[in-house]
Amino acid sequence: MRLPYAIAVALIFAVSAVLSLVGAGLAVSKIEDASEMAVRRALDLQGHDWAEVQSDGLRVVLTGTAPNEAIRFNALTAAGTEVDTSRVIDEMEVEPTANLAPPKFSAEILRNDSGISLIGLIPTSEDRDALMARLESLDSDVPVSDLMETADYPAPKGWDDALDFAIKALSDLPRAKISASPGLVRITAIADSQNEKERLEQDLSRAAPPGLRIGLAISAPRPVITPFTLRYLINEDGGQFDACSAQDEDARDQIIEAAQNAGHTGPYSCTIGLGVPSPNWATAAQLSIQALSQLGYGTVTLSDADITLVAAQNTDPALFDRVVGELETALPDVFVLHGVLPEPETEEQSGPVEFTATRSPEGLVQLRGRLGDESLRNMVDSFAQAAFGSEQVYLATRVVDDLPADWSVRVLAGLDALSQLHNGALTVTPEMVELTGISHDPDAKARITGQLSEQLGDAQDFNLSITYVAPPEPEDALPDPEQCEEQIADIQTSSKIAFEPGSATIAADSRDTVNRIADILRECGPIRLEIQGHTDSQGREEMNQQLSQARAQSILNELRGRRIPTSSYTAVGYGETQPIADNDTEEGREENRRIEFTLIRPEPTTQTETGLEALEAGSEEAEAEPSDTDAPDTDAEEQ
Repeated sequence: MRLPYAIAVALIFAVSAVLSLVGAGLAVSKIEDASEMAVRRALDLQGHDWAEVQSDGLRVVLTGTAPNEAIRFNALTAAGTEVDTSRVIDEMEVEPTANLAPPKFSAEILRNDSGISLIGLIPTSEDRDALMARLESLDSDVPVSDLMETADYPAPKGWDDALDFAIKALSDLPRAKISASPGLVRITAIADSQNEKERLEQDLSRAAPPGLRIGLAISAPRPVITPFTLRYLINEDGGQFDACSAQDEDARDQIIEAAQNAGHTGPYSCTIGLGVPSPNWATAAQLSIQALSQLGYGTVTLSDADITLVAAQNTDPALFDRVVGELETALPDVFVLHGVLPEPETEEQSGPVEFTATRSPEGLVQLRGRLGDESLRNMVDSFAQAAFGSEQVYLATRVVDDLPADWSVRVLAGLDALSQLHNGALTVTPEMVELTGISHDPDAKARITGQLSEQLGDAQDFNLSITYVAPPEPEDALPDPEQCEEQIADIQTSSKIAFEPGSATIAADSRDTVNRIADILRECGPIRLEIQGHTDSQGREEMNQQLSQARAQSILNELRGRRIPTSSYTAVGYGETQPIADNDTEEGREENRRIEFTLIRPEPTTQTETGLEALEAGSEEAEAEPSDTDAPDTDAEEQ
């Protein structure tokens, strides 16, 4: 029986549809399997065995938990190399971050004339208001800029000590940059003088807590020398400098070499400073010293661009004329030479035309000799009382006629110079101003030389014999920490601190040594000291370290028991890690078993620009930008 046409067509279509569905299903399964295998292979090659791959039609679904975000992204990239990235479905998770390392806390404080700026990252627990109040209390007239960020992590060890010391140090430093981080403070500052620099370094070293490392970079600017002065003389004792100035190290070396070639063999001091009148200063000084050497005896004085060459009496006039002529020709253009050849002495003397002044170590001043008129006498008396004290001056001068026109200038200039000495004597004659005495200032001779050169004028001769004597130490002055360290080392050289075998108990015969060390430390005051314990290499390393720590702590406790302030001391055991002798011999092991007292010294630090400085520099540039009506300003404020 034939099926109706319509039924046959429907049946054919049904069979075709079933066959198509079966074929499509097989094709999809084949594609899914191929995609899954390819992606799985790519992930395994990249080490992502934690990832799961599932095929869903043309889509590839990635699941699993990645260790971190970077690895998750790497897995996505690996899957995208095998199938189109639009077919990759990311259902991966990332492990929750745990035990994150805390951020590096630090604070940078910049202080200058325009204010105080604070930038950095500090713990949230830090009392920010109290911190700003401490900074504002340093100088109520300048603003304090708070540019800090915070992080909610506990303050690390050493952070509080570092920040507290940084603010204390800032109180003595009007221009400074201080960087504080846990356990470390770096200080960059400018001092007014070399003495101030040394004082600051010592005070900061003493004040720092013992467990805090500090780095100091304190600089003293070069002094401004006015007038720029050099004075060199040659007499029977050889050559010597009364004053020496140079603009840099090369110029100083050139001048010193010329002096040594002229016979100078003793110590010298040549100040490097600002204010040189010409880049050819060293050349002019060299030529002048060489000319003086050819004359044999005399003095040469350079005051800015003026040069005064004074020969000794009885110098051959022909030699003097030749040397002066050659020097005038050789000098750089800016320099002016004044040559002085003193008149020979004659036997006829009309009595000493002179003025004298003496100052005793107690400060008493006596003025004797000749003055030109009553007004000059009153002027000298008033000047002396103002310079030395009204109760200290005894005036015994007389008024005479026919004195040189510049007599008053010479007398007053000499008295001004005498006032800068601890004690001394001044003699003024028509030909010479002579000053002898003692000063507690090492720069007094150079300073007085410059002043007399400027006040007396060109072609005027003077003679200085000033001896530097260090001022007596104040009765309450603390000894230098370096001396304390050396004295303790000397004691231990002859009498070592020993302990009972295998224990931290001090041997009975070593207690006198501890007493002597305590006496030194009592006089030294609050120095930063590390008491170090060391052992030999016998026994286990861990036990040796513990024993050395216990012995160092035992010494610290003994000092406390002797009422020594030990707040700035710390005890550290180094075990067997720092031997000073061979541990293979009994003598070497005995040397290695020791206690050392070592100063905690500042660390060297380099000056690098920080974020705070860059921010300040940017603000200065913004302030320096000219307006439409103002002329551009080319000066930049020094930071």
